[in-house]
Amino acid sequence: MSLPLFLLRCGVSMSESKRSVLPFTALVGLDRLKLALILNGVNPRIGGVLVSGPKGTGKTTVVRALADLLPEVDVIEDCRFGCNPRDIESLCVECVARISSGEELVQKKRPMRVVNLPLSTTEDRLIGALDIERVLQEGIQALKPGILAEAHQNVLYVDEVNLLPDHLVDDLLDAAATKVNVIEREGISISHPSNFILMGSMNPEEGELRPQLLDRFPLHVSVSSNHSIEDRMELVRRNLEFESDPNAFREEYRPYQNELRERILKAQELLPDVMLSDGKLRAIAMACDALEVDGVRPDIIISKTAITNAALDGRTEVNLDDMQLAAQLTLSHRTRRGGLLEPPSSEDISTAIARAADVSEKKDRRKSPTQVPPEEKSSDESEKGTRFSGGKFGRQSRYAVGGKQEGKKKQPKK
Repeated sequence: MSLPLFLLRCGVSMSESKRSVLPFTALVGLDRLKLALILNGVNPRIGGVLVSGPKGTGKTTVVRALADLLPEVDVIEDCRFGCNPRDIESLCVECVARISSGEELVQKKRPMRVVNLPLSTTEDRLIGALDIERVLQEGIQALKPGILAEAHQNVLYVDEVNLLPDHLVDDLLDAAATKVNVIEREGISISHPSNFILMGSMNPEEGELRPQLLDRFPLHVSVSSNHSIEDRMELVRRNLEFESDPNAFREEYRPYQNELRERILKAQELLPDVMLSDGKLRAIAMACDALEVDGVRPDIIISKTAITNAALDGRTEVNLDDMQLAAQLTLSHRTRRGGLLEPPSSEDISTAIARAADVSEKKDRRKSPTQVPPEEKSSDESEKGTRFSGGKFGRQSRYAVGGKQEGKKKQPKK
């Protein structure tokens, strides 16, 4: 019997089949990336991470290694789509029908998984296939669930996401935006919940990512191949040791894996008690406004990430360090001023958050840290508190100057 057939008969999807990867805690370096992944494990509502960097930097390895640390989730037993019993409004049609018939749904726990989306996937494999004749007779039972169904309450990972065909990107965008997968064929429409953490990796040298999909990645981490000689040596040692005896190597790192797993669970328990004060929230909003990032989604993601990082550190109140980390992860890939400006630099993000926090702490009612304070305005200005947007923080003057737009313009494609 072939391996694919054996896996299918055992109830294991090929997109979920385990690969031999190093334990998460055995990976050398990539600290910022590992932290971003852990934060998503603590709080799946953050929504995912985009990893960019040259080939051979461990992007795929670290994402797949996360699977062993992911917490358990609640699902309805015998549900083909893994519905969450706590989310009544998002139940699939089959679960709703079972409740309507008076059946008491049994819930259970299962570990989250990393579901892979190969570039060679067909549209039917991604969204699901319909047997039209059976649909007319049996309804949703004639739907063969696809990868988006398997990804519900799991991690959906797309390697080389910038090379994903456009028609698959469209389907992915629809599901990521609505948390529902809709299959339409011959005038027949069937839907089911598809709420997943979106993880993607890409090599920028191989092509850009569509702006619509780029915006759907809440966090972004750029990795490089600049390892120290000691790190390179240790990386080689661990890889050779793992390849020589994977089971013994995993056993050696089991205590570290258990310790990190326990830390994630404790952070999840503490998460509802973490407070984000109005002053900190105002600082986040002011910084995003001053940097001219598009939309309000970045404000929301920074807030969620800062709260989650505080919980991971065992604290119940968000501080400036949480905000700085969250802003760096959230804004480093964001378009600005309608796509006319490149994403802000790390220095700009850090300065914006620090300045906004300072303004907010002083109870200054400016709408933005780039707004000139009334007491520093010249006498010939007629309108008090006018905000002057644009200009990078600390580049030309203490405050941004009206009419000067010093942000780096996005270069047109050649």
